[in-house]
Amino acid sequence: MKMVEISAELFDKIKKHGEKTYNEECCGAILGETSNGSYKVVELLEFNNERGENRERRYLISPKEYMRSEKSAVEKGLELLGFYHSHPDHPAAPSQFDTEHALPWFVYMIVSIQKGQAEKLTSWKLIEDRSSFEELEIVNS
Repeated sequence: MKMVEISAELFDKIKKHGEKTYNEECCGAILGETSNGSYKVVELLEFNNERGENRERRYLISPKEYMRSEKSAVEKGLELLGFYHSHPDHPAAPSQFDTEHALPWFVYMIVSIQKGQAEKLTSWKLIEDRSSFEELEIVNS
């Protein structure tokens, strides 16, 4: 099984971002390194949810923020591995909307925020035919 390695500090940073923005979805970029099909998270970039409406169920990363994450990764000798977001009062699993809008070369981490408290954090990658996600094991480093 492919895995995502992440430090306890960065793991907690995603959870705290989700709690801070509750009851709206948070979002951010995941920067790091790949090796043998697995991923090591080195840095996170927090974004503001740019979605105009329905922010409780949707997030939007602006083109400017996307470009900033690409530029930051290049400057630091890292890769843009993917993105994270929260699911307020919903499970930490990809929604149909997530499936329709994801890209198969990115990792997607989702944190479930239940009544303002971070619970489960999961990691996913869209399979090549874009029909569903495969779950990636999260390993704390």
